[in-house]
Formats: sequence, C-alpha cells, structure tokens
Amino acid sequence: MRQRGVAYRIKRVMDLAVAVPAVVVAAPVMAGVSAAVWATMGRPILFRQRRVGHDEREFEIWKFRTMRTAPVEASPADDHKRITRLGALLRKTSLDELPQLVNVIRGDMSLVGPRPLLTRYLPRYSRRQRQRQRVMPGLTGWAQIHGRNSVSWEEKFEHDVWYVEHWNPLLDAAILARTVTALVRANGVSAEGHATMPEFMGSDAD
Repeated sequence: MRQRGVAYRIKRVMDLAVAVPAVVVAAPVMAGVSAAVWATMGRPILFRQRRVGHDEREFEIWKFRTMRTAPVEASPADDHKRITRLGALLRKTSLDELPQLVNVIRGDMSLVGPRPLLTRYLPRYSRRQRQRQRVMPGLTGWAQIHGRNSVSWEEKFEHDVWYVEHWNPLLDAAILARTVTALVRANGVSAEGHATMPEFMGSDAD
C-alpha cells in the first residue's frame, strides 16, 4: 500500500499525538545529552545527513553526534574506531535518535516505518526492496524489533516490505510496544566489526 489519503492522515495524527508530548518530556534529557556531546566532542552537537524518505524524497535526518571527526583518509569501515565512550552509550540506549522526534513533527518521518537509509543506496535496491520507500520512514519498525542490525540487509529489507504490505494502525501500536522491550535489552545495535551495518552494495534479488 502507498500511504495516502485517510490512511496517511490517521498515521500523521498518531505521530503528532505521541511525538509532540514526547519532545516536551524528553527536553531535559536532550539538553543533558547536548551538553555531554559538546563537552566530550565539541561542535557540531548534531549529526545531519541526507536520507531517502517517502516516495523517494530526500530529507535531512538529525541525530546526536556519536563519533569523533573523521580524518580525510578515513574509511567507512573504520567508523567503529571513532565512536566515543559516550557515543557507544548513546547508541546502546538509542538516545542518539531523540532528535528524530523533530523529524517526525516536521513530517519527514513517522514513529514507525522502515529506517531511512543513505541516498546512494536507492539505485542498488531490487524492485521488491524499493517498495520500502512507499511508506514514511520511521524511528522504529518491523525490522528493528526483528534483529535490528544483527540480521542481513536482505532480511531487513524483507521485513520492511512485509510492513509495507501489512500496514495498519494496530500494527504500528504493536511495534511501538515491542520497541520498548527491544530498547531495554539493547540487542542488535551493530553488526560485528561495524559501527552499525556494513555498506549495502546491492543484492542479486530482483
């Protein structure tokens, strides 16, 4: 399904009903994290990056910074070496994702949906994998409660497409509830030997 019309409006109302009060409640935590990032890594406090969202439109995602500035010769494969102790804690607890509540309020993202990925991945998707762009990207999603970054790209994308094909408001509510448990357990934060996941280079599936 493509999130349009009544379905989209229902999802948008649910997002705002949760995200707006969540930002207010989380404001002291976000202020504390901002101060800690500034004290340990300096500026910028936020990590900003272009990602692909609903209907393949680009937007700028916001996160708290978790890595030291990369030297010019740095490789993405070495990202895990640049994560600070604070950054590792923020990733483990998912506190680095809190600024994305603002992305939700702005309408760039939803609370639930496939995670927004790098723009350069878009031409590497198979036709089936590309269906993940038919819905709003989310803070959490079906893939995040089924292994997060401990499963392969192909498995993650299959979970994303399953969500697209079965989306309904009750499914979103169930995913949000299960996300709380997943956050407490802090499982699947990163793939072995990587800051999060190795780069997606495409798959043979079509």
